[in-house]
Amino acid sequence: MSQITNNLMRVKQRLELAAQASKREPEEIELLAVSKTFPTQDIEEAMHAGQTAFGENYVQEAVEKITLLAKLRPWLVWHFIGPLQSNKTKEVAEHFDWVHSVDRLKIAERLSAQRGEFPDVADLQVCIQVNVSEEDSKSGIPLNEAEELCSAIAKLPHLTLRGLMAIPAPSPNPSSQRQAFATVRECFNQIKAKHLNDIGYEFFDTLSMGMSDDMESAIAEGSTMVRVGTAIFGKRDKINV
Repeated sequence: MSQITNNLMRVKQRLELAAQASKREPEEIELLAVSKTFPTQDIEEAMHAGQTAFGENYVQEAVEKITLLAKLRPWLVWHFIGPLQSNKTKEVAEHFDWVHSVDRLKIAERLSAQRGEFPDVADLQVCIQVNVSEEDSKSGIPLNEAEELCSAIAKLPHLTLRGLMAIPAPSPNPSSQRQAFATVRECFNQIKAKHLNDIGYEFFDTLSMGMSDDMESAIAEGSTMVRVGTAIFGKRDKINV
């Protein structure tokens, strides 16, 4: 058994145990393998071990991988999870299935228009990134502006509004981790309850939060998608792109 296959099994066990501890079904939580900086052979290895959803942070690197793995496209789902600049939206609109990091309307409008240039492709699945810890170094919209941005995106064609994504400030303390995730969940629940029957919110069901070091806390607070890289692929070598 390869190291990546072994690591995937361990991460899935962690996910299942965390779900059970929170009295949730493991099937409620999707595992997104964060493959940024890792080569295509690692992605193929993970795919052969049953992993189909992959997250990438860097547009150019990701497009090269998606192109190299074009033969596997029917089985793979590509998520863009990094900060997104205006001059990169066209490539993301063309190549990805999901975007987790929309934090301003201008980006959403560009993605909407550019996705529309590919009429045979399904709508782009979109999450709003919120800056729950209010860190200057992090992308994301303040929590109190999330609902307004969601409502604007819900009206755009070629996009499907799915939910919220967050990357709280790192903390070794599980209670601090849970507090941050709970704040995002409360915001998500408020938006969902207020817009339950509104057009554009039919698929508002995703809380993208939790990574290798805090996935248990995220799952305890309602995460529906955890983004795990290091625990699957190993430590990153920044030169290895």
